Amino acid sequence: MIKILSDSTCDLSPELVERYNVEIIPLHVYLGEEEYLDGKNIFPEKIYEWSNAMGLTPRTSAPVIEDVIEEFRKYLDQGDELVVFTISSSMSASFNVCKLAAETLDATDRVAVIDSENLTTGIGHLVIEAAEMAAEGKGLREIEAKMLERRKKLKSSFVVDTLVFLHRGGRCSGLAAMLGSVLKLHPRIVVENGAMHSDKKYRGTIDKVIMNYIKDLEEDLKKAKPDRIFITHSSCSDEFIAKVISELESLNHFKEIFVTRTGCVVSSHCGPGTLGILYIDE
Repeated sequence: MIKILSDSTCDLSPELVERYNVEIIPLHVYLGEEEYLDGKNIFPEKIYEWSNAMGLTPRTSAPVIEDVIEEFRKYLDQGDELVVFTISSSMSASFNVCKLAAETLDATDRVAVIDSENLTTGIGHLVIEAAEMAAEGKGLREIEAKMLERRKKLKSSFVVDTLVFLHRGGRCSGLAAMLGSVLKLHPRIVVENGAMHSDKKYRGTIDKVIMNYIKDLEEDLKKAKPDRIFITHSSCSDEFIAKVISELESLNHFKEIFVTRTGCVVSSHCGPGTLGILYIDE
């Protein structure tokens, strides 16, 4: 049997984790000296509360290798092969930790560790496709090869409501954050070649900005792989998410529209009110 694992930055909902039988390996989050496990004993609301009170961004770190070894061994000992996904190696040491764990167990022939070159549900797309291939009886190396090819087709972007959290994390200057607030500027962040950068700025209220962002994507979305699309957000209202869903449904293109929340690692940098549309090119 092939078991699918991912670090917690894939941001799949509990329902999708259960549906696709995925094992999640949590990254670590530090609020000062207090240590937590992403999605296990800490959630974004606490991140925002602490960050606003302290004026700081929490530290995050890759899983501890001893924990990864224990997780791998659990499945290897029952005869499974493993496909393991991580956040982009340019953003975290998670990929290197998982590779080292497989090497330590002398199991590199039974463990495929895949650098997603992406984050949040960009990774989630790969996780689900790998799980579907495993359910179809595909082999370890066939799944690995397909996922390494598929990651080139991922399209991940999101719009940020506030620049404060990016500033606290050192990803934009204090002046840029201040001007962004005054001018109501909202950058569109895209993931390319394993890294994030801003390619456009919108102006106005965040609800209006996000609808314009979706309109800008419309032609590309109509040519996307139709199996599924993710709406991934941090603390957006249910009412507004319903509007985003309706907008995507009006395209009559996607078989499934999944809504997920960003976990603590992504939330700690993007802040509340962020929303992303993540899909795969056909």
